[in-house]
Amino acid sequence: MSGLVLPLEARDAQVRDARRAFFEGRDKVDSPEVAPAGIVKSWQRCRQLGLDHDVRGGDVGCAAQAALREARERNAFLLSHSRGILYHLYEQIRSTGSVVILSDSAGMVLESLGDPEFVDRANRVALRAGASWAETMRGTNAVGTALVEQRPVEIVGSEHYFDCNSFLTCSASPIFDARGRLLGALDISGDFRAHQRHTLGLVRLTSQIMEKRLFEAEFAQEYLVFFHPRMEYVGTLQEGVLAFGPEGTLLAANRPAVEALGINRVMIGQIDFAMLFEGDFGSFIDRAARDPHTLSSLALRHGERVFARMRVPTTRAVASTTPAAAPPAPVVADGAKRRTRSCESPETPTLSCLDTGDQRLRAAVQRASKVVGKDIPLLILGESGVGKEMFAKAFHHSGPRRDKPFIALNCAAIPENLIESELFGYVGGAFTGARKEGYAGKIQQASGGTLFLDEIGDMPLSLQARLLRVLQERIVVPLGGVKSVPVDISLVCATHRNLPEAVRSGAFRQDLYYRVNGLTVTLPALRERSDIRSLIDSIIEIEADPGQLVAVSEEVQDFFARYGWPGNIRQLQNVLRVALALLDPDEREITSAHLPEELFAIECDSDLPPERFDAPRSLQGSAPRRPMAFEAPPAPAAESLEIIELRAIERVLAECQGNVSAAARRLGISRNTLYRKLGRM
Repeated sequence: MSGLVLPLEARDAQVRDARRAFFEGRDKVDSPEVAPAGIVKSWQRCRQLGLDHDVRGGDVGCAAQAALREARERNAFLLSHSRGILYHLYEQIRSTGSVVILSDSAGMVLESLGDPEFVDRANRVALRAGASWAETMRGTNAVGTALVEQRPVEIVGSEHYFDCNSFLTCSASPIFDARGRLLGALDISGDFRAHQRHTLGLVRLTSQIMEKRLFEAEFAQEYLVFFHPRMEYVGTLQEGVLAFGPEGTLLAANRPAVEALGINRVMIGQIDFAMLFEGDFGSFIDRAARDPHTLSSLALRHGERVFARMRVPTTRAVASTTPAAAPPAPVVADGAKRRTRSCESPETPTLSCLDTGDQRLRAAVQRASKVVGKDIPLLILGESGVGKEMFAKAFHHSGPRRDKPFIALNCAAIPENLIESELFGYVGGAFTGARKEGYAGKIQQASGGTLFLDEIGDMPLSLQARLLRVLQERIVVPLGGVKSVPVDISLVCATHRNLPEAVRSGAFRQDLYYRVNGLTVTLPALRERSDIRSLIDSIIEIEADPGQLVAVSEEVQDFFARYGWPGNIRQLQNVLRVALALLDPDEREITSAHLPEELFAIECDSDLPPERFDAPRSLQGSAPRRPMAFEAPPAPAAESLEIIELRAIERVLAECQGNVSAAARRLGISRNTLYRKLGRM
């Protein structure tokens, strides 16, 4: 239920009285003050089906493992692109005594993640993988009712049809594919006494993120146009997304796009770019190929204008009709060392761009430069946040494969049962629910270019043998296939783990270790580097708005030099992005007032001396503000969902790498509202 006015216990007692009257046939219970109309309609459907409200949860069985396995295979596409989001959502509600559920379109639970203290109670009512929570099986419940009504639904306490489920509060939202077809439902369930009014909003938001991820994954090899009438909403969940084929034919549209353009879904596949927008499709591709981040103003056929950007698929970038411009000549800025324009973009760095004066980093750059273009694997070691992926990109852009794909896969971020299909791909029809055209895995996508396997030390042992064979024979066999596909890749791996120790413990194959360990370079931690001032200048040069000249005060420079930087370069980037965002239009210098105050908190378990963390004098003694963590820790026990909402916002900010404006756009709120939610105003 939404908008509870009475205390929860009193409201639930009122609903129990309404239930009793309903089941005894003494009252129609059609007053929304007694029970919401949607709940009553669901009760009525359940009664028409002959369901017994007094049934025990254990009386409704779960599917056998074979049936669950088949359901997961049918929904492999949904699972493969939703599991990471599912785990991320669980991190937001960890220790709140709740469980996160993903079901298929029939209501069968595909995945269930829960707090240990709640799992036992949940299992008693079969709130686990393999159980069907269809309304026809379990009566009124959030998953089943959301699937029937195809809208977000919240069922609290006695609103459940089965008496045995009355201890639950459940919030579910349906998930649709790019064609508007129902795929399943996302749900958070917990003890109804811990009901929080923000849970349904969190579930609805997460389901929208899932739908966007699924849309972009399904049409990854097509031209995607992201648009909205307001510039600041491009890049948020409110933006419209259109998928076009190479000739400009409309292939798919998400729900915001359908609503904004007034498209009837039956028209999709029969209309093209020119029927929706004024302007030439090829010209739009050319602009996007030159600068994929630039927003264009497009006129709709009915006269309104929208802001839009296009994502050109890597495999079709050659479709652009404009020849690539010659590399720009080197430029000199402020007497600094000579740099090329490629150094200005974090997307196309070169190894020479990374050399900003530190001797250890310079040694790593020089060693890596000597094997560029040679068939020698590169292994990058270093702490989290030191820039291993940036180094891998620089290695790629410094060699003859610079114009070919750079494909990255984080071996620690993908569930073990999905990494195989993600890495090796699959043929059409390899399993039920697979895309009919199949899927070229990361190895095939990287052919001709560079494959970057981040956190290689976390790769499942069962897949290491398959990867070894690919590296030895330079062929890959997709799942479900028999035909070998030749591949030509340059391999770069990275890890923060001690691989020799992993080899000794049996967690990493020795033969694979020697295969990936062609040349090893170790990147120094930021606290060990001597070039922090140059690094600060480089980051500001990249992150500042065009034409924006920004300096850093000596007080802040000195503090940065003393600080321990546990998050390394990633943390420094976040801090500087926030500082740039906090600058007023007439300000040109970053001072201590522009830094997040939690930067000055001393970690109790730090090995660094306290003087390394001394705050600038202008901030010493100031009242602490609410932390804005860029790497938010798991929520502690008994947190309210107001705090969980804050943590969710902080994680979006972390995912946007500290870019406050981008985070605000993604959340669909103003920057001032975001600051206010973070306790900054």
